[in-house]
Amino acid sequence: MNKKFICISVFSLTTAFVYAQQDTLKATNLTEVVVSDTKFAQSKEKSGKIIEVITSQDLEARKGQNLANVLSQVAGVEINGNQSFGGKNLGYYIRGGRNRQTAIYIDGVPVTDASGVNLEYDLRLLSVDQIEKIEIMKGASSTLYGTGAATGVINITLKKSAVKEISGIAYSSIGTQNSSETSKTSAQDFNQGFSVNGTVDKISYMTSLNSTETKGMSEAAGENFEEDTFSRVNVLQKIGFKVNNQLSFEFFGNYDRIKNTFDNAFNGIIANSDDLNNNSLSEQFRIGFLPKYKYRKGEFAINAGASTIERTVIMTNSWINTIDTFNYSGRTASIDAFNKYNFSKQLYLVLGIQYQYFDMTQNDAYTDVTREGAKFNLLDPYATLVFHSNFGLNINIGTRFNTHSEYGNQMVYNFNPSYSFKKLPLKILASYSTAYITPSLYQLYGPYGNLELTPEENATAELGFETLLFANKVTINSVAFYRAERNTIGFASNYINIDGTFNAKGTETSIRYAVSKKINLSGNYTFTQVEAQLDRLIPKHKANIDFSYKWNRGTFGMQYQFVDQRKDAYYDSNIWATQAVNLAAYQLVNSTISYDLFSNRLQLFGAVTNIFNEDFQEVIGYNTRGRNYKLGLNFLF
Repeated sequence: MNKKFICISVFSLTTAFVYAQQDTLKATNLTEVVVSDTKFAQSKEKSGKIIEVITSQDLEARKGQNLANVLSQVAGVEINGNQSFGGKNLGYYIRGGRNRQTAIYIDGVPVTDASGVNLEYDLRLLSVDQIEKIEIMKGASSTLYGTGAATGVINITLKKSAVKEISGIAYSSIGTQNSSETSKTSAQDFNQGFSVNGTVDKISYMTSLNSTETKGMSEAAGENFEEDTFSRVNVLQKIGFKVNNQLSFEFFGNYDRIKNTFDNAFNGIIANSDDLNNNSLSEQFRIGFLPKYKYRKGEFAINAGASTIERTVIMTNSWINTIDTFNYSGRTASIDAFNKYNFSKQLYLVLGIQYQYFDMTQNDAYTDVTREGAKFNLLDPYATLVFHSNFGLNINIGTRFNTHSEYGNQMVYNFNPSYSFKKLPLKILASYSTAYITPSLYQLYGPYGNLELTPEENATAELGFETLLFANKVTINSVAFYRAERNTIGFASNYINIDGTFNAKGTETSIRYAVSKKINLSGNYTFTQVEAQLDRLIPKHKANIDFSYKWNRGTFGMQYQFVDQRKDAYYDSNIWATQAVNLAAYQLVNSTISYDLFSNRLQLFGAVTNIFNEDFQEVIGYNTRGRNYKLGLNFLF
């Protein structure tokens, strides 16, 4: 690890701790509420998990960053491709896992592409401007969230309607789009949108529109390559009806579209991958219905949603010198009904049942996959028992009975005790949880599919602590984990299960320090060690430092990130073999500032990313962004 980085980090945090002891300001201790570990709201202090929460204030301090940028700064999370051109496919890794081992939920409804290789959700589809809050819960979570939640869950909450009859925001920003080797000053990145929302009597509403257009960089790293393009449109509509204090309904519908040009995977010579013909179009439609009912002893909720994703990929076939068109379609549906029953103030039970359906099609010159042949469903009852004692002991224990149309029955479970000391500002926690990940439709029925595949199995053990110091101004948490994975799905000439058990282990440490009402300092460090079979694009060491200052008319923030060296590989057609490479470590410094020209009406913000113009690679052969500038305006009404 970089010695200079260690010295800077230690000095910064030490200084912060010294200042904390000298500062006499009283911190406001607000009870933070999370939902990820029970599906119902509870105070974070009673949770036996370290749940990372990104608030609307955190998002405000990171103006100009996309969702992948924001998530990549969370301890234990690596979003590969977040510093690349907008059209670059993203890989997200939690605790040494891969895309298919992370479940993503939006407003309580799972999101995925049923036609994708890994049943993964494309994070590029969602605009960060529509997000209110994000919770990241790491570790095996199949008990509550089913197949795919093997290494973590990302719960995204979209913005809610305002209490006023009408409220809204209109925003626009422009920015540059440079690699480290270019220094164009012209605007190449455009983002604009608006949101109108409010509450009239018992009805709430929201209409939101966002549009992004980006050009100026080639996706592939190389000289004199053409500029690739990326565009995104997001439309969101919410309508809520509050019958009374017990019963409420919410309906949502959204349309998301991304269109981009891209370059072929490099062939023999790294970065020799420029292509003028390649382009991709993805369109997602989502609808949902979210009724909730509160009664004297508990709550009942249904999170129901359905989605379709249509993808068209046009690319050059260098083997036979043709331009091929690939059409993909995926449909998903989920109905999750769950009830919380309070036996007492200390004990409650969550009972639920979730139905999920997936199907896909693929059509091109070489493949014809139909919905009739490529589909499966799951019906999973589950239960979670939660106990909060009066003397500090908390226990969360649960199980889920997975019933899969192709793979039959599978039981998963979790056991998560924690203990908060009465005379010490300390909570210790532990957990053991299991998960399983079924193969995707593409891995089973696609052109390289294998019907003999068996589900992956995961087990994760955790041990950690959380403490509040200096009048609750300083929060420190740390977790050590060990994860064992069996039946790992890999690829040879087709998809296969790899024999053996592969391990991942590490630690995640976060520090948050409220220096004063205006100044906040936070940092995190992640150590991840995985076996060779899992070790691709995962840094052993990663760290972030975040500083923010808020005054009467605006905010100022700076972020520092260190990413250790990573292993990658590419196929070299000159020697007909895969070549392993090491990607160098890198450091990034970003800054954001905002200023209220008119209080609660007009706000100006600016951002500078990669201030020192670091030249690095996230993925071998692909471009990354250098120093770039962004300027934006927000109008509130």
